[in-house]
Amino acid sequence: MAGGIAAFSRSDWDACAGGENPFVSHAFLSALEDSGSAVTRTGWQPVPIAIDDAEGRPAAILPAYAKSHSRGEYVFDHGWAEAWERAGGNYYPKLQIAVPFSPVPGPRLLLRDPALAPALIVAAESVVVQNDLSSAHATFIAPEQVPLFEAAGWLIRTDTQYHWANRGYAGFDDFLGALSSRKRKNIRKERETAREGLQFLHLTGAEIEERHWDAFWHFYQDTGARKWGTPYLTRSFFSLLGERMGDKVVLMLALRDGHPIAGALNLVGGETLYGRYWGCTEEVPCLHFELCYYQAIDVAIARGLKTVEAGAQGEHKLARGYEPTLTYSAHYIPNEGFRRAVEAYLAQEREIVEHNAEALAEEGPYRKG
Repeated sequence: MAGGIAAFSRSDWDACAGGENPFVSHAFLSALEDSGSAVTRTGWQPVPIAIDDAEGRPAAILPAYAKSHSRGEYVFDHGWAEAWERAGGNYYPKLQIAVPFSPVPGPRLLLRDPALAPALIVAAESVVVQNDLSSAHATFIAPEQVPLFEAAGWLIRTDTQYHWANRGYAGFDDFLGALSSRKRKNIRKERETAREGLQFLHLTGAEIEERHWDAFWHFYQDTGARKWGTPYLTRSFFSLLGERMGDKVVLMLALRDGHPIAGALNLVGGETLYGRYWGCTEEVPCLHFELCYYQAIDVAIARGLKTVEAGAQGEHKLARGYEPTLTYSAHYIPNEGFRRAVEAYLAQEREIVEHNAEALAEEGPYRKG
């Protein structure tokens, strides 16, 4: 285990992480650490696990954290923690293999050498056993990596998000043409309502100045205070994000009379636009839909991206062209009795989640036939 992302050079880390998913990049994860957002004080002690090659360079890495709580994960295990502690155990600390505060599917086994995947999973298990931790949890795993954890005997959990798929649309109107008439009319009405009297900016790279981050920080604080009580990210995180990976950022701002009143932060991956944070200082009907969903689709089409992932949960996204998509996590529980109880619970939960996803897909907004 290393003491944090800072123990790795950017080139070594990114050689394992690849360039498709910005959330597992050295720039993103180090910004979380260096800004004081994901650190021991906040309950996210960075403990990345690495396997080196013969030359001493990392060939496989787990972005891992010792967690003293279950906040900021979006895969909820509070009930498991309560049950474990009622039985007299200590659920925390636990090992969390994840990107803090980011319910974004992506690789959790960062592999320059794919043959090391089983050994990396064994290394995580060893950390749990040797340090007498209750469990390990790899959350929002890229679907192609799920079989690796499953083969190692980890329990697999499913949930649902709503993602938009680009079916080769030439523009937003082309996308609307694929929808049922009622949904098409509703979206046009929402966009007209949201945009009345406002101007919109899409900023990236050097276009994003500190004044823009200041404005967005106010928006983020408002949303964070309502959702979590205390926002997870510090103000400096956003400045570091702009400095280290501004070319991957699309900051959308809504302005009234030249003053920002709302904003949405997106990151650009190899094939996906990831919607992350949003907030406002003025309530405008449908503005959340416009900034977070519709303008994200505009950007994805313009950039030729295949998908938009607009964050966790939200059945309301279905009516706006976003379709149910299964997400996955994997859980290692060395205590056999507790493992059996969780396994039985997950089997029931998985059946419900998959049934609901199928039903929602059938009710989708797209024209049939």
